[in-house]
Amino acid sequence: MKDYNMDNQGREDLDNMNTDENIAGTTHLSELSAREEEVDKLKEELQEQKDKYLRLFAEFDNFRKRSARESLELRQTAGKEVIISLLDVLDDCDRAEKQLQTTEDAPLKEGVQLVFSKLRSVLQGKGLKAMQSVNTDFDVEKHEAITEIPVQDPALKGKVIDEVQKGYYLNDKIIRFAKVVVGK
Repeated sequence: MKDYNMDNQGREDLDNMNTDENIAGTTHLSELSAREEEVDKLKEELQEQKDKYLRLFAEFDNFRKRSARESLELRQTAGKEVIISLLDVLDDCDRAEKQLQTTEDAPLKEGVQLVFSKLRSVLQGKGLKAMQSVNTDFDVEKHEAITEIPVQDPALKGKVIDEVQKGYYLNDKIIRFAKVVVGK
């Protein structure tokens, strides 16, 4: 029995040794748990910093794309005001060409048409494009109806019959709506 008591006593001492923090040799276990907590805390801080970095990077990328888009748009429409003011001159050129068709003076006709075509080609080079409206469906997004006239042909109802003033696009954006006559 004595051996049994000793054996039980030895086991109790071992159990107490492993659970008692004040016993020498067990302090390294508490240091490990403190280090693990510190490592976990550092991992959380690292994750927060990564998240901040990714958000900042995404925000900068969006800013860069937006700036590039605005810059491109600005370059495409930089001369918009000048081109809009030249549209009236272009309308006058169209009217003058119609009047020149009745003139018999060929060199005058040829010289004036050369100037008009050069003006048109320069404006087209800057992105100006005339809108084709006659015999198309009336579209409030592109046309401004001046008047409606009755038509005999039912196929012409709701279509543009005549163009009073041409509409224009500048780099695929409408800068002037076409003033048209619509069939009803």
